[in-house]
Amino acid sequence: MNIRPETEVIRFVGGSAATLTGVLHRPPQRAKGAVLMAHCFTCSKDIHTMTRLAKALTDAGYAAFRFDFTGRGESQGDFATKTLSGNVSDVVRAATTLIQMGFGPCAIVGHSLGGAAVLLAASRIKTLEAVITIGAPSDAGHVRHLFAEDEEKLLANGRAVVTIGGRTFELDAGFVHDLETHDVLEAVASLSTPYLTIHAEDDLTVPVTEGEALHAAAPEPKEFLRYATGGHLFANRAAADLLAADLVRWLNQTLAD
Repeated sequence: MNIRPETEVIRFVGGSAATLTGVLHRPPQRAKGAVLMAHCFTCSKDIHTMTRLAKALTDAGYAAFRFDFTGRGESQGDFATKTLSGNVSDVVRAATTLIQMGFGPCAIVGHSLGGAAVLLAASRIKTLEAVITIGAPSDAGHVRHLFAEDEEKLLANGRAVVTIGGRTFELDAGFVHDLETHDVLEAVASLSTPYLTIHAEDDLTVPVTEGEALHAAAPEPKEFLRYATGGHLFANRAAADLLAADLVRWLNQTLAD
C-alpha cells in the first residue's frame, strides 16, 4: 500500500510582525532532512516552481516547507511596504519555525529575488548544510528593471502603482532605497556551506550572466547547473521535472558527503 506524503498548514510571525502562512510537506517515512523554500518577488508559495519542487523533495524523503512572504498569497501584511530586508527577516523566521518543530532546515532554496533573500539570510541560519538559488540576481537592484517605467513616479511620490509582468502592484519608495543596502555578491562570497546555482540561458527576467556572477563569487564547494531552456519560471513541465531531479541529486550527494 502506498503511503502518501502529509501536508500541514503552518502559521508563524514574520519579520514585520505579520502572520505568515506556509505549507509543510512531510514524507511518509522519517524525513532525512528539511528544505526551506522561498518564492520569487511577485509570486507566492503556490507557484508551480515551488509546488513541483516540494513534491520532488518529499518523494525523495525530505520535508519541504514553502511559505508566503509578507503581503503575498495567504500571508498577512502590506505588499506595498515590503523590502528585501523584510524578506530576509521572513526567511530567518521561517527557518526558526522549522527548527522549533525539529526540522532543521538542512537546506534552503530561493527563486529569483527569493534567491537573493536566502543568500543574505544564510549566515543567520545555523543549521544550514546547503544553499540553492534558482534564477537569482547577483545584484539586488537588478529587480528595478521590472518596473523601470514607473520608478521615477514611485520615487517622486513615495508610493505608486507599478506594472510588473502585466500585473499591477503598489510599492513604497522604501523598497528601492532598501535594495541599495544589500550586497548579494558579498553574501554569496561569505557562504560556509556548499552552494548550487541554477539558471536557464533563456531567462529573460534575470539573465544567465547574473547566475554566472553568483557562481564565480561563491567559495568551493559549488556547482552551476545551466539549462538551455526553462525561462525564469521553468513553466514547462519537462524543464521543471529535470530541474527538480537535478536539484534532488545534488542535495543527496552534498548531504551525504
